[in-house]
Amino acid sequence: MTSRNKARRGISRRETLKGLSVLGGASLASALGGQALISAARAQDGMAAISMQLGWLASNGILGEVVAKRKGFYEEEGVALEITPGGPGVDGVASVAAGAAQVGQLSSSPSLMLARSAGIPIKAFAAGYQKHPFTYFSLESDPIRVPDDMIGKTIATQPTAMILLRALLAKNGIPEDEVNAVNMGSDMNQLLTGQAQAVTGWLTNTNALAILGPERVDMMLWDTGIQLYANVYYATDEMLGEQADALTSFLTGSARGWGYAKDNPEEAVDLLVAEYPNLDKASEMEAVGPVLGFSFDDTTKSEGWAAMNRENWAAQIETYASLDQFEGETPTIDDVMTLDILNATADIRKKVG
Repeated sequence: MTSRNKARRGISRRETLKGLSVLGGASLASALGGQALISAARAQDGMAAISMQLGWLASNGILGEVVAKRKGFYEEEGVALEITPGGPGVDGVASVAAGAAQVGQLSSSPSLMLARSAGIPIKAFAAGYQKHPFTYFSLESDPIRVPDDMIGKTIATQPTAMILLRALLAKNGIPEDEVNAVNMGSDMNQLLTGQAQAVTGWLTNTNALAILGPERVDMMLWDTGIQLYANVYYATDEMLGEQADALTSFLTGSARGWGYAKDNPEEAVDLLVAEYPNLDKASEMEAVGPVLGFSFDDTTKSEGWAAMNRENWAAQIETYASLDQFEGETPTIDDVMTLDILNATADIRKKVG
């Protein structure tokens, strides 16, 4: 594996502010100022208008939000929700920071920590997946079940996930030069052709995993000691401070949607496919089990859906700081997360959890 390279790692303040400048021609002062509050204050028939910016394309990661929207749960909570997909070339963090959206969702918690270190005033207020689905996949012919099995092997992973492999190795005391790390794309071809002994992806991506068949061996990143959150909900400091009631209503509606999806998975998939016809029902029915499994577990039974805790965030910050990932100052726990919205929605979240 190559040595550390701090250059261009994470989200730079300069790049993010550049993204802000092209959002409607807003000045930097207005982008980082009150636009989120103005947008949230707009009402449709007396309801708070909230735009939710996704970090990637719309998928089963917003199953509960789609259910809540189509079943009228948000409307009952006084929220008019609009979901804005992300994708290549879309800077969701900049969109939320500029006030173009009041709520954002990131696929992985480190993205938020890196943005905060770069000076972007955003903070997590809930975590959709209790465990991150990121997993190392191998085959029974040469299985990788524990980190030590990686020694002397070639591991293919996405360029943006190289830091996760480095963190895994450091956590388990494995020198980086004892593992050959190479880049991969979106498919599993390198594993099937023997070019690599492991590839990476999300356990919820059943379409991509189908090609590996029954010989697939899974090693979740979470089980190696790197315990990240996925599908993290976030907002700006200003939004959290001045429009907490709107965020509470939003998370209440989301909790109801996810709870309904847990109890009615097939109907939930039908609603998802109706909202996004590009999705395939058969594939989504295969994925709905894992999606709900990452959303509801022993933690949610006691703490409720979307729970998160300070200790986990502290461990993540420590890991990334030890690997020199923060471009600016190392953020504190209070910089990157708040429990206020979770506490305000505890009753409904625990009821569906």
